[in-house]
Amino acid sequence: MANTIKLEGEVRDQFGKGAARRMRVAQQIPATIYAGGAQPDYIKLPMRETTLALRRANALFSISFGGKTKTAVVKDVQRNPVKRQVEHIDFYEVRAGEKVTVEVPVFVSGETKGAAVALIDTQNLQVRADVSNLPDRIDISVEGLSEGDKILAKDVKLPEGSELVIDDMEESIVSVEIPKEESLETPTEETEQADAEAAPEDDAQSE
Repeated sequence: MANTIKLEGEVRDQFGKGAARRMRVAQQIPATIYAGGAQPDYIKLPMRETTLALRRANALFSISFGGKTKTAVVKDVQRNPVKRQVEHIDFYEVRAGEKVTVEVPVFVSGETKGAAVALIDTQNLQVRADVSNLPDRIDISVEGLSEGDKILAKDVKLPEGSELVIDDMEESIVSVEIPKEESLETPTEETEQADAEAAPEDDAQSE
């Protein structure tokens, strides 16, 4: 279910790399709110509160700035590739009753039979749902499943009013397998010869 998070921002009137750098030094994140074909709003948000809020998948944001408030979902987050610091956020304005498509992570729960383990074949699924009821995760039970069992896209249970956006409903989402043990390598004639040739060199280096 979507979490509504309130953020207090400010109107942004400076642009470019230099301005963005100064905002980040001041512990603010530059952001843009898009609204269909309308003129986007350019804002800046408090870095700490916003970074913490982004940990909640598919949250619904109520953003106040310049005397107005807009409801939006995250469209894209740009991060520094090294520091992983949030550098810019794109939001998309939504209205009550509107449906949007979001990416939802897949998790498994329950115990499989014997030594079999559950493997998540598709880490994230695209789901179309009402903005007031956006799922933040998809939990799939593997309780009692055996080796060779699969859970396909058509088997995934979603909250009421949600639907999968996927081309192939037969696509495997979770599969159950028994891990293959790594076989111990038996020395071959080639590896023994290579070891023998390397030995004198190693002895020479140790002197």
